[in-house]
Amino acid sequence: MAAFYMDSSGLVKHYLPETGSAWVSSLIDATTPSGEWPNAVFLSKIGVVEVAAAIARRHRMGQITTESKASLVTVFLDDCLGRFSTLNLDDLVIGTAVNFTQRHPLRGYDAVHLSTALMLNKALIDEALEPLTFVSADDVLCQAAEAEGLMVENPNEH
Repeated sequence: MAAFYMDSSGLVKHYLPETGSAWVSSLIDATTPSGEWPNAVFLSKIGVVEVAAAIARRHRMGQITTESKASLVTVFLDDCLGRFSTLNLDDLVIGTAVNFTQRHPLRGYDAVHLSTALMLNKALIDEALEPLTFVSADDVLCQAAEAEGLMVENPNEH
């Protein structure tokens, strides 16, 4: 099973049409012949808020209707309960994120995404599983993730 950590800039593409949406959706929607998901999708709990906020922002900009906004948020929250694995924050994640803000030109929540992904990647490797792929449409965050040793995919390149 392949593991993907998605920050909000990557994950939102599954719900709102943007460059890279088809690629992100192909990762999330892929199924095996027996109907199982071959790709595990992870996100931080803060990503839940960020994606919901991005959907609301599109509504405020007049790009989606009130009904579409409500439907998209409902589908997204259902996915967070059933399709995705959402990861909690703890003091180690926060402390590491603080350090990342000093080493890389990251915004606060981007540093939290990177820290969360690195902790998950370490846990996967410790269990002798394949390392994860970090998915973000933020170039600065992708560069920081690569510098910290993660495999990175930017959906804007697909």
